[in-house]
Amino acid sequence: MKLVLIGGSGTIGSHVYNAFAEDHEVILASRRSVDFPVNIADKESIEALFRKTGKVDAVICIAGEAKWAPFDELSESDFYTGIKSKMMGQVNLVKIAKEYVPPSGSITLTTGILGERPVPMTTSAALVNGAIHSFVLAFKQDYPKGPRLNVVAPGLVEDAYEKYKDYFPGHIPVPMEKVVEGYKKSVSGTDHGTLIRIYEP
Repeated sequence: MKLVLIGGSGTIGSHVYNAFAEDHEVILASRRSVDFPVNIADKESIEALFRKTGKVDAVICIAGEAKWAPFDELSESDFYTGIKSKMMGQVNLVKIAKEYVPPSGSITLTTGILGERPVPMTTSAALVNGAIHSFVLAFKQDYPKGPRLNVVAPGLVEDAYEKYKDYFPGHIPVPMEKVVEGYKKSVSGTDHGTLIRIYEP
């Protein structure tokens, strides 16, 4: 299988890359990549990436940013950071990637627990995560025969626990192995239009 992984060098992405690279051809794309650079907030950058990769069997996106701050401190511009990157970036990715992925293939997006269980200072992130959840459900109505589109929504993952634990009191960190299995389910399973929640260990 030929797979494009966008954001494969981050906390979650590195584990996903290692899992798929064992048995598949994985094209690792990111803003820092020399061979396959991409910025999902830039539609032309996404188009350039897929012109370079050509046809692929699957796409995984673990990229996108959103501003964390108390609601009263968020400007309209702050909200547009997440809307342009994590929301429209992933929407544009699907719009472009579906022309390079066969109906039997899959596209996997990434959100997180904040789409359904926000914590303080995450109004912007919760907004875009929830929008992507709805987008995936709606996409299936227009493309019932594929390519399959799913979204993996991890909770607080083990590798990021020390950094973010103060924002998520009482949350049990999710093992990275379980998060990786969520991506495997999306890519290799039969789910379509599914929110794959990885909230508990």
